[in-house]
Amino acid sequence: MAVKRKGGPKVLAIVLAGGEGKRLMPLTADRAKPAVPFGGIYRLIDFALSNVVNSGYLKVVVLTQYKSHSLDRHVTKTWRMSTMLGNYVAPIPAQQRVDKSWYLGSADAIFQSLNTIRDEKPDIVVVVGADHVYRMDFSQMVDQHIQTGAGVTVAAIRQPIALADQFGVIEVDDDDVRKIGAFREKPTDAKGLPDAPDEVLASMGNYVFDADVLTDSVTKDHVLDGSKHDMGGDIVPSFVSQGAGYVYDFKNNVVPGSTDRDAGYWRDVGTLDSYYEAHLDLISVHPIFNLYNADWPIYTDYGPLPPAKFVHGQAGRFGEALNSMVAPGVVVSGARAHYSVLSPGVRIHSYATVDDSVLLDNVDVGRHAVIRRAIIDKDVVIPEGASVGVDIERDLARGFVVTESGITIVGKGQRVEV
Repeated sequence: MAVKRKGGPKVLAIVLAGGEGKRLMPLTADRAKPAVPFGGIYRLIDFALSNVVNSGYLKVVVLTQYKSHSLDRHVTKTWRMSTMLGNYVAPIPAQQRVDKSWYLGSADAIFQSLNTIRDEKPDIVVVVGADHVYRMDFSQMVDQHIQTGAGVTVAAIRQPIALADQFGVIEVDDDDVRKIGAFREKPTDAKGLPDAPDEVLASMGNYVFDADVLTDSVTKDHVLDGSKHDMGGDIVPSFVSQGAGYVYDFKNNVVPGSTDRDAGYWRDVGTLDSYYEAHLDLISVHPIFNLYNADWPIYTDYGPLPPAKFVHGQAGRFGEALNSMVAPGVVVSGARAHYSVLSPGVRIHSYATVDDSVLLDNVDVGRHAVIRRAIIDKDVVIPEGASVGVDIERDLARGFVVTESGITIVGKGQRVEV
């Protein structure tokens, strides 16, 4: 477990968890994007919350909005800390505290929740997104923020300059590489970094502010004509124009227990293909993202489930899962799973085959069924002899989503016909 910091500034963490996640449909048809399951036993929000807590920041509010029931329930049941010590993770839904509108953007979400800052009276506010997969020690970013006297410090990750048109790009100042010279949205003529001309700094959607500075900024933005009330699109450029915007290079972040292979890993799982690919990152022999780092654990709760079980061992009916991640409560009964992620409560019955797939909670795969290159949402029943991902045209005809790379997605509640 990460060492908790003592002393230093009083910090409040705000997790922006109101994402709708349209590009992850149908996985977000019944849940907010931060509540989407990931890696067998986790929800996407567990990565942000674990990073905050491991950084030593134990007063956390989670701002929710769209389809928040599943997310609120997970946070409330899982993220319970010692109230005796004044620690908390509190989900806060959109409350229309200011007027009758819902959150109009990430900056407006903070403006409508300024009571949390006034009540806690922190020195520093760390603002993070809730739907990326990574490890980060935010205390190191806070240290740089205090040292530079920045108005805002923006976390950024290095990306190839060829991908600059996919990100909000930070161009550094000529005299101080920690200072933001320009903040540009998806530029086609990006300027490379001084020490790496073939790379740019892409915003990670994580920010550090002095509490009073953040309060003043979102309050002014609330009444600004033409503002979209967005942290990256409005608040950060405002600070940059005043010469008060600074960047924290994620390359410099040192996480206890990280290896050369997974140091600096950050994945935006905003599309179905990237969600699928991020799961593949987990199951290699030497994973690109290592869930087994005990020095910086990813916390969650998956309920009182028994260990996974593999049964039957005679010829032609062998229960096995190879190059796969298998969660508690899974039973593989005379079936085969290869290069797959099996979430809690999954059942795979005799003679079935699951290859290169992600099965979410309580999926039931019948005898002789075949699943290939698929994401199956929770509680879906695959009947005996059925197939998914074998015939793309048939998958489309049955109403399943198929991505550009050929991944078939069966949504929660969808029926699979033989």
